[in-house]
Amino acid sequence: MNYRVQPTAQVDEKAVVGAGSSVWELAQIREDARLGENCVVGRGAYVGPGVTIGDNCKLQNYALVYEPAVLGDGVFIGPSVVLTNDHNPRAVDPDGRLKRGGDWEPVAVRIGDGAAVGARSVCVAPVTIGRWALVAAGSVVTADVPDFALVMGVPARRAGWVGKAGVRLTEEPGTPGLWRCPETGERYEERDGRLTEYGAAR
Repeated sequence: MNYRVQPTAQVDEKAVVGAGSSVWELAQIREDARLGENCVVGRGAYVGPGVTIGDNCKLQNYALVYEPAVLGDGVFIGPSVVLTNDHNPRAVDPDGRLKRGGDWEPVAVRIGDGAAVGARSVCVAPVTIGRWALVAAGSVVTADVPDFALVMGVPARRAGWVGKAGVRLTEEPGTPGLWRCPETGERYEERDGRLTEYGAAR
């Protein structure tokens, strides 16, 4: 075994865990889940059946990632974040019978490469969070989030842009629509409510 699992964690024999990954105390990874290389799954975190997680991801303590979520590479999921999977949740059907696994169709939260979801946020499926986006702590995401967007609140709304370093971007003086990261110096271009790396193909 080329990954580390603490004795109190549960990793189903049908799950795939990538090399160099760590699964900490009381975490659970269900059947057919796929966890990439060099990932960290924190204490008490849950990864549902068939969930796909890329390389170099971090799931902090007590994060709940329900199937069929798909996370890209380098995704950060903060403590006690919930990725839901039922748009119209009910314990019973209209006749009062307890719902079983086949009585509803799960819907996914999809998170792009490099994105981060802050502590205690809830992402209400179906929803897509774009590459390198940042969801502020305590937010409730009910609509798709563009690449590089900083969103916050209940419901979450865009409050600015962030770069790959996670730092809020500043607009270049005298050049509307051109943004710069104060930490890395990288530049970004805004068009029609979307942000791309400066000079990238559209």
